[in-house]
Amino acid sequence: MSDIAIENVAPKGSAAEPKDLEVLEAQLGRVPRGVWAVGARCVCSNPLVVVTKPQLEDGTPFPTLFYLASPVLTKVVSTLEAEHLMEQMNADIAADSDLQEKYALAHQDYLERRKLLGDVEQIDGISAGGMPNRVKCLHALVAHSLSVGSGVNPIGDQALEILAERGMWDAKTCHCS
Repeated sequence: MSDIAIENVAPKGSAAEPKDLEVLEAQLGRVPRGVWAVGARCVCSNPLVVVTKPQLEDGTPFPTLFYLASPVLTKVVSTLEAEHLMEQMNADIAADSDLQEKYALAHQDYLERRKLLGDVEQIDGISAGGMPNRVKCLHALVAHSLSVGSGVNPIGDQALEILAERGMWDAKTCHCS
């Protein structure tokens, strides 16, 4: 896996350094599993998103390629979920064929990027966050958007825009302290 360019999986990412693993352990409250890279970083350089291998060291399939690690970002995305924002997003997807198509493309993007790290039969065709038909986990969709940039996952992008509009989180400000 070392010959795979991080930019092909997570264009906004970088290699996970030993210090990153320490920060991730503190952020997650446990030893991180299956870390391949950091998918996105805070302006202070702490990991926001971890890129996880599709199969953990013990052989367990792990479909979540982009995993939100930042406790603050995780909390504010959880707030959106608690407000049932996903219900409105699901209604929007059902009513808008253009959004359906873009969300299906996000699903394909996710699968293609994960496949670069390995082909795991048990999770073949399964992405994350409910893609391609519904919104199930905003955390995974936001992590996807942060790792690959805006314009790929319309639902992750929308959640980030809502957070910024409400002053809850933005990529230009450190929220780590």
